[in-house]
Amino acid sequence: MKVIPKKIASQEKKPLAATMEIAGYPVRPGLFLLNGANVVPGGVSFTIHSASATSCQLCLFHRTQKEPFAVLPFPEHFRIGSTFSMIVFGLDIHEFEYAYRMDGPWDPQRGLLFDPTKYLLDPYARAVTGQSVWGSPRQPGEAYHARVVEDVFDWGDFSDPHLPFQDMIIYETHVRGFTRHPSSGVEHPGTFEGLLEKLPYLLELGVNAVELMPVFEFDEVADGRTVDGKQLLNYWGYNTVCFFAPNTSYTAAVEYNQEGTQLKRLIRTLNEHGIEVILDVVVNHTAEGDHRGPFFSFKGMDNNVYYMLTPDGNYYNFSGVGNTLNCNHPMVRQFILDCLRYWVVEYRVDGFRFDLASILGRDSDGSPLAEPPLLESLAFDPILGRVKLIAEAWDAGGLYQVGSFPSWNRWAEWNGKYRDDLRRFLKGDEGLGWAAVERICGSPDLYPPEKRQNASVNFLTCHDGFTLYDLYAYNQKHNEANGWNNTDGANDNNSWNCGEEGESGDPAVLNLRQRMRRNAFAVLLCSRGTPMFLAGDEFGNTQFGNNNPYCQDNEISWLDWTRLETHRELFQFVSRLIAFRKKHPVVRGKTAPARCGWEDVSFHHGTAWNRQLDGSARQIGVLFAGRREDDAGDDLVLLAVNAHWEEHWQQLPQLPAGLRWRLALYTPCPDPFQPQIPFDGGGLQMEGRSVAVFAAEEE
Repeated sequence: MKVIPKKIASQEKKPLAATMEIAGYPVRPGLFLLNGANVVPGGVSFTIHSASATSCQLCLFHRTQKEPFAVLPFPEHFRIGSTFSMIVFGLDIHEFEYAYRMDGPWDPQRGLLFDPTKYLLDPYARAVTGQSVWGSPRQPGEAYHARVVEDVFDWGDFSDPHLPFQDMIIYETHVRGFTRHPSSGVEHPGTFEGLLEKLPYLLELGVNAVELMPVFEFDEVADGRTVDGKQLLNYWGYNTVCFFAPNTSYTAAVEYNQEGTQLKRLIRTLNEHGIEVILDVVVNHTAEGDHRGPFFSFKGMDNNVYYMLTPDGNYYNFSGVGNTLNCNHPMVRQFILDCLRYWVVEYRVDGFRFDLASILGRDSDGSPLAEPPLLESLAFDPILGRVKLIAEAWDAGGLYQVGSFPSWNRWAEWNGKYRDDLRRFLKGDEGLGWAAVERICGSPDLYPPEKRQNASVNFLTCHDGFTLYDLYAYNQKHNEANGWNNTDGANDNNSWNCGEEGESGDPAVLNLRQRMRRNAFAVLLCSRGTPMFLAGDEFGNTQFGNNNPYCQDNEISWLDWTRLETHRELFQFVSRLIAFRKKHPVVRGKTAPARCGWEDVSFHHGTAWNRQLDGSARQIGVLFAGRREDDAGDDLVLLAVNAHWEEHWQQLPQLPAGLRWRLALYTPCPDPFQPQIPFDGGGLQMEGRSVAVFAAEEE
């Protein structure tokens, strides 16, 4: 069967003609400007490049076979510059897999590692074979093969939401872990389809953006170990094998030659319901690792181009996992740009979160660049013009750029200072009052308006670290199950166990923990910037104190959906908070100046209009003022936080005539949104460790 895509068939009046024969197959020079394997009339065009290779062979395999049934050397006149391209006619795309072999100099000190015996995976492969069964062990030295993919997905009259940054509420999740637990109740656990089955849940919760941890093809069995009888895997997926191929083990059924269809259906359906999809991309290193790691792709093509190498040919390790992509080399920069454009065009993704993004701004010797070419290219690329670009603005080499990441007013950042400052403030640390105010107001000290807009992605939890439940249940990490004697994972968690480590039966401890979780969510969802939280935090999911479960493909990482019932009140609290944020645009910073003349942001720390905070202050009051979107009046919201363990009075400013203060929520109450306490509109005696939100309404 020869599949001819319409877009190609319409441009060709007749089948292409062969010019010669190699290994029994008619061939001709290929489509040099189209990387990877692309179906053309009557055949397949194979294109790959290498700056230093002296020759290249295309190897064709029958499915599951380790030895090729045909080897086709690229003739010299099938090469232009450093690009090899050949159309092979007479191939049935459903009946073969392919890889390459390249020859060239072997000079490790210069970073050249050509080995004509090694099968190399096409960096532009749209599908990788042998990966569709999660956790299936690979044999030592087993080569990766690629498949040709036919695009049969119908996007119909697709139109993505294009949500403004400040309107987004990001929900970070792991495709497998979201539904793998038996309690998820889905038909296809641990897959794209399983996640889609939870769409009604996501709609009920109210989030409008899902950030998926890595979905590019990765090797989950890399560095597999057994600890206490449990098989450990590279569960998170931050070890990319192929940047253009979706992880086929996340599909509910094998998609031979149509890989990506289920992921596309997931994206289209979520978008149809107003939920954007952001991909967590790992373009800072690969699964090939350092000199001890496997050799399956870039190492055998242009090792000294794709990786940052020391003067003696060793690997720089700014990623913490062995190698570092040489992102600002022109060839690598083009590769990354091609990759992201592909995911936007072919999968219609709405944005990218870049793991260890500071690496993307390093030169080939590791030094930080003032205006990194890659970041500039991504910022101004016309295909990427409307997608979100979110940086994890640090790396494992010690470069920390929160507030200083090169942006061109296009890049947002995971605001690590929001996490750290507010974790400390909310648990009652001294001297954090003004830092907390800055973070709640959108971190203007880091992101002044003239520098950039919509820059801060606010978060208290993410996949890396404690869950929100564990943040208030553990003082120390408990990563023993990872097998590293509890030496892995961060030590500076700024957590607090509320008086007892781990699970507790003490009602006082449990009530305090419940309040602390409410406080955290109330502050997060009433802060300027884009809020993000970890999936499961809304119903008290726990990782049992493990703050680095990258290798735990089990109950430690999987969401336990039985907790949705045992912590139903927390879920309802978060859902109502999300609705409150959507109802009040002033919280999101989307309003015109208030008619009453009040500033956009004012401070009422304990007493009305008080801007003063001494070093011991643990009580703050922040008021957002603006005009309603329908111009029907002013939208006034005051967030008051008492992080002290003692009671404190919070006075409210006097409202203009015709308005009164309503206590919208108060975290100590059994029903925080229906606080049954005396309130006359003038102020509130706030309990220790409590958050109150006040909203103005017509009398």
